[in-house]
Amino acid sequence: MRESAVSASPGAGILQRPYLLVTVGACALVFLAAFESLAVTTVMPVVSRELGGAGLYALAFAGPLATGVIGMVGAGNWSDRHGPVGPLLASVAVFALGLLVAGTAGTMWVVVAGRLVQGLGGGAMTVALYVVVARVYPPVLHPKIFAAFSSAWVIPSLVGPFAAGLVAQLASWHWVFLGVVVLVLPALAMLLPALRGVRSGNANGNGNANGNGSDPAGVQVPWALRRLAWAALAALAVLGLNLSSGLPVAGPLLAGAAVVIALLAVRPLVPRGTLTARRGLPSVILIRGLVAAGFFGAEVYLPYLLVERYAFSPTFAGLTLTGGALAWAAASGVQSRLGGRLGSPAAVRIGSVMVLLAIALALVTTALGWPAAVAIAGWVLAGGGMGLAYPRLSVMTLALSTPDTEGFNSSAMSISDSLGGALALAATGIVFTAFTTTAGSFAGVFVLTAVIAAAAVAMAPRVAH
Repeated sequence: MRESAVSASPGAGILQRPYLLVTVGACALVFLAAFESLAVTTVMPVVSRELGGAGLYALAFAGPLATGVIGMVGAGNWSDRHGPVGPLLASVAVFALGLLVAGTAGTMWVVVAGRLVQGLGGGAMTVALYVVVARVYPPVLHPKIFAAFSSAWVIPSLVGPFAAGLVAQLASWHWVFLGVVVLVLPALAMLLPALRGVRSGNANGNGNANGNGSDPAGVQVPWALRRLAWAALAALAVLGLNLSSGLPVAGPLLAGAAVVIALLAVRPLVPRGTLTARRGLPSVILIRGLVAAGFFGAEVYLPYLLVERYAFSPTFAGLTLTGGALAWAAASGVQSRLGGRLGSPAAVRIGSVMVLLAIALALVTTALGWPAAVAIAGWVLAGGGMGLAYPRLSVMTLALSTPDTEGFNSSAMSISDSLGGALALAATGIVFTAFTTTAGSFAGVFVLTAVIAAAAVAMAPRVAH
């Protein structure tokens, strides 16, 4: 039986007592993490030019993704053993430390070091917050809090790049990092009252109430240094995938090797049966990665298509992504209000189909020369699909977890997200450069991502327990 850190109030919403402060604090942390990831994209060219760090530019982005995997695993391990309070406090501290290092850097190497530390803390913070949700909110409120998380992640995509550019122009790029540190502290302070009553891990301290390394459903929980070693190997694979696109000759070989390493390393990091789409939780984790791969693999090429084929300005092409982000937030709100009237398996199936249809529209637009409006409207559909599926996949992950495996399963879901996106971006990069015509390149990317999205649609019925 789950123990809540706050006394449940019948009919209370996430913005009512006793959940108001923890909701605002948790959403603020999600918002700040999302803002920082987007803001860095805006200011990094300025940082690189000022510090002469062009050679380290790619590493400044790939490094945090890699260390984030280690942070996810470490936080999941710690949460299952001793509860989420320690991991959350430590992850916020590490995240803030990374921002301080990057914000006070005088060389590009120091910026990269700060980004590595920031990624470690950010990955851990994501997992710790999921376990906090499991321990603080009753299950009936999970769709609502995950919808709030989705909105908190999406809003920075609307204002983050502009705000970061404005700060860099009026003050300095240093304050894009340092300003977030100032805001992280009050966000954490709002969480502290609710965290005081959160139950710690199980008594035997091995991450499972049975002490045998697996829960009754057969989910492996191999907590040990060995699992952190696998996480480090997966992190190297993520790093290799993200850096492979910058190596014209060796890039495809590096990407291929990284994919093999990633698939080997991920097995101990996810529930048993994930890679074979076993019904229930393993399929939930797998579909999370597939949906992420299909959506994000296609998303990065849609503005490129509009600029190259339809002569859109970069600003106007970028508004396409804004439309998708708004649809994501709106659909998250819809699934939240529907609650139990829309079953989670149904939401995942509908959302997966919407993402597939959107990618298919982008493909047809590319292949047949249809008006750009078709692909743009399709991407609004894709955002809506993600808004339906993503929160409910999070809900099901916690619903299918025991209190002793919430950390393991939350980290598995986050790792599936990271690896899914990294694998897709590497694969689409290789496909894009393999064709000799622009039309062929874009069509190849959308065919690949459509196949990935179709796999998610085919496996969606297997999420039902």
